Amino acid sequence: MRDNIINILENTEGAIDIYELQNAMGITTVEELEEMNEELRKLEDEVIIYRSNKDKYMMLENSHLRKGIMRANKKGFGFVEVEGMDDDIYISSDHMNGAIHDDVVLVEITSKMNLDRIEGRVLRVIERKLQRYIGVIHFDSKGDGHIDLDDKKIALQIEIPKDHTMNAVDGHKVVVELTKKMNSSGRYEGKVTDILGHVNDPGVDILSIIYKYNFNVDFPDEVKEEVSHMPMKVQSDEIPGRRDLREQVIFTIDGDDTKDIDDAISIKRLPGGNIELGVHIADVSHYVREGTALDNEAMDRGTSVYLVDRVIPMLPHELSNGICSLNPNEDRLAVSCVMEFDENGKQITYEIFPSVIRSRIQMTYKKVNMILEKDEVPEGYEEYVEDLKLMNHLAKILRKMKEKRGYIDFAVDEAKILVDEKCVPTDVVLRDRGDGEKLIEDFMIAANECVATHIYFMNLPFVYRVHEYPAEEKIRSFLAFVSNLGYTITGNVKDVKPTTIQKILEQLQDKPEYPILSTLLLRSMQKAVYKPENLGHYGLASSCYTHFTSPIRRYPDTTVHRLLHTYLFDGKIDMETIRKWEEKLVFVCDHSSERERASVDCEREVDDMKMAEYMEKHIGEEFEGMISSVTSFGMFVELPNLIEGLVPIRDMKDFFHFDEERMTLTGEKSAVKYSIGERVIVRVVRASKEDRTVDFEIVRKVK
Repeated sequence: MRDNIINILENTEGAIDIYELQNAMGITTVEELEEMNEELRKLEDEVIIYRSNKDKYMMLENSHLRKGIMRANKKGFGFVEVEGMDDDIYISSDHMNGAIHDDVVLVEITSKMNLDRIEGRVLRVIERKLQRYIGVIHFDSKGDGHIDLDDKKIALQIEIPKDHTMNAVDGHKVVVELTKKMNSSGRYEGKVTDILGHVNDPGVDILSIIYKYNFNVDFPDEVKEEVSHMPMKVQSDEIPGRRDLREQVIFTIDGDDTKDIDDAISIKRLPGGNIELGVHIADVSHYVREGTALDNEAMDRGTSVYLVDRVIPMLPHELSNGICSLNPNEDRLAVSCVMEFDENGKQITYEIFPSVIRSRIQMTYKKVNMILEKDEVPEGYEEYVEDLKLMNHLAKILRKMKEKRGYIDFAVDEAKILVDEKCVPTDVVLRDRGDGEKLIEDFMIAANECVATHIYFMNLPFVYRVHEYPAEEKIRSFLAFVSNLGYTITGNVKDVKPTTIQKILEQLQDKPEYPILSTLLLRSMQKAVYKPENLGHYGLASSCYTHFTSPIRRYPDTTVHRLLHTYLFDGKIDMETIRKWEEKLVFVCDHSSERERASVDCEREVDDMKMAEYMEKHIGEEFEGMISSVTSFGMFVELPNLIEGLVPIRDMKDFFHFDEERMTLTGEKSAVKYSIGERVIVRVVRASKEDRTVDFEIVRKVK
């Protein structure tokens, strides 16, 4: 019935009334009519269809209404993101109708669709995503609490009756849940559910952001109970059925402070001249059994979160740093993907199997790069030099193969924030990305492709990491902008293959604005997500891709391991198993994508806060930077260590005209012009840890 209604409405021009729908569906009985009316009510409640004032029905996308996510501004207005629409819908503060940041809302478009800015008004809040709110509690003379919310984009007044404060004191940072709405203008009553500490206590600032994105710092008691009964050493009865690789030379390469080690590698030159690469991944699914409290908690978290001073792990430390981590000189259970490549990087054969391994040494990128880039051998690495050089040789071949098919290497820099024992930032530097880092990246990509392709050709339900093609208009818009900078870039945007983007980047590589332009081009791409269908990975120019190599820190990888056990190692490919995973993977993929976005936003917000805190100590100092963006309200300048600050137009000593097409600001009296990519000297005039903002003023241009 439901599918039939949707099919008719999708193929009907305009709206139809209930009698026309009844005739189109061939309904003749009262029972069928009642069933149809019930389905119509459900579809309307789910905001899939729209019923007009004249009681006519149509699909929502064919109406003047849209469903989307509210992105509010702290000044009171907002923009609604609608899937499938290139432009967001602007909502003035008068038309927010109680909606707050991240709400799913129903919007009526009030402007003409062909205008530069689409405007609308919120009709109703469909779903309030935020369930808990973070802020500082202050008390009035009656002993009732009032919450000063951390997120200024949330326009709510929350009052806490004194018997719901959990004995918090003035200045405590608290977590609050809403209990009832007091009026229609955003006034609510709530209760304190957690006290994070005093606002000035070390680490509470980061803890507040962790709670905002619904990541839990502790594990439930039932999870701790399960883990307490797990062996922390590989047992002899766990080894039968696994290939024993403990005598092979296998090792790990990670950052200096890595404690959760997912992946190990091995290599050998075969008699015929080909190279055998082994990628050995911690067999997390052996310990995280489906349906257990541990599994449910891992799925709920979706991912580990890496912050400047801590990690919020997906799995308890006993697993993430212990029995699942491929620590040196310890027996560990793994899933191995062993691939044979010829000297051109073509994969000849491969095997995927359960194994038991023993890593020889925990290498660091820093020391591996000494060998590969400087030919210096750190102590303890002597016996592995030839293996590392052969690995680097193969990695460069694989990278060349990827580049040939269209692999896009944006090579975007990342900032690393150094903090002291009280989590106060002491420096902000760029992360290194040497041959060692590239080598591991290339090997993990090869293993991910191998595993994904194998299951794809078995035609079984699976988790794919997909990155869809960018919209042609966005690439065309980027090229138009580059053209306005005075550069002529060739590229067939009607056929936006990965090689097209690759060639655009190559033509921009020698331009002084390249770091900014490559970032702008990256932003025009779609986001990579998890899906149960294979849509390819555009950025990697890969026809089939998954995430298999990080099951300690990503739930999709754990699921991939579980599926490998089910299909390949246990041979369960009956229809009941297939139907089960077809249904389950839709949720796993959607939820994992959502938690991944939350972790990225959480990490970014912590970085922004700590960068602003760092710059609070540098007010009045001058730095050289590059103009990274120009807007109607000012321009952003990025420093070499990636700290970005705003030069507000209100502080500039002239009236400046904004040219949106060329993204320039031009002074009316001085005729001085600022555009993206220019190097300038700026002075820090303001920095606010609370607002996560840094303000600069222009001192002069760099000639």
